[in-house]
Amino acid sequence: MNILITSSGRRVELVQLTKECVKKYNGQVIAADASNDAPTAKFCDIFKQIPKISSPDFIPSLLKICKEYKIDILIPTIDTELKTIAENVEKFSAIGVLVNISSYSVIEICRNKINTQRFFEENNILAPSFISPNISSENIKYPVFIKPLDGSSSINAFKVNTAKQLDFFRSYVPNPIVQEMIIGEEYTVDVFCDFNSTPITIVPRRRLAVRSGEILKGKTTRDYAIIKASIDLVEKLKPFGHITLQCIKNDTGIYFIEINPRFGGGAPMSIVAGANSIENLIKLKKGEKLSYNEDWKDNIIFSRFDNSVII
Repeated sequence: MNILITSSGRRVELVQLTKECVKKYNGQVIAADASNDAPTAKFCDIFKQIPKISSPDFIPSLLKICKEYKIDILIPTIDTELKTIAENVEKFSAIGVLVNISSYSVIEICRNKINTQRFFEENNILAPSFISPNISSENIKYPVFIKPLDGSSSINAFKVNTAKQLDFFRSYVPNPIVQEMIIGEEYTVDVFCDFNSTPITIVPRRRLAVRSGEILKGKTTRDYAIIKASIDLVEKLKPFGHITLQCIKNDTGIYFIEINPRFGGGAPMSIVAGANSIENLIKLKKGEKLSYNEDWKDNIIFSRFDNSVII
């Protein structure tokens, strides 16, 4: 049972947990990245440097690795590679590789914030409303939130408190969209779905501290209102594998703000808590049937840290 993790970069936790899972199958973890000094190179079984995602050789290089190392499962990890891999998923399926990726139509919904908003509105899913670019900054109720149309990892995403700030950020942020600011408790929700998009595990995690859009401290929380809202979203979206939802909860409801159809940076927290999406992928690859479970530990607080390795 060999697993390839692409754009592995700093995903050391994910690589380590994947190695633990494949150990019982005498498998290997192959990590791939465009940079030959990625930290994951020190923790995987085999490291392969590959072309950048924008290169026409990106997919051929992955297919070559899959054939050479008899890869069973491929796990993409960053937003910018999802469309390219989804477009070519049949090439991987043809050589027996299970890819943790939803259909191309789902990826299009998730990767474009306007498409995401349209999905929320058409399916009566509570979400912050968009503010038209035609509305003068002087006629907007503050605070608001501005971010790129196809942004990732909270890059160029800002809370805006005044008209003067908004005028600046509208010219600073590429392809900006502006939303109403929802105040409340922020949650990440790790969801795993089978081939029929049936939820297998749903783990809400309270975001206690965040840096650059990635969680630093989190707490697993068996919040059934969030679980129920996530089930409703998944039934309408029809994703596959591990996906990550972002939402805000306050007295008026649960507002979904983002869908990341991949393993989020904090996914290892849910895996360690007992919702093991790596193991679920392995079971699906082996032809086993999965059923919904809540066999994960509640109220566990995780605190993450940085580390250095000599390359």
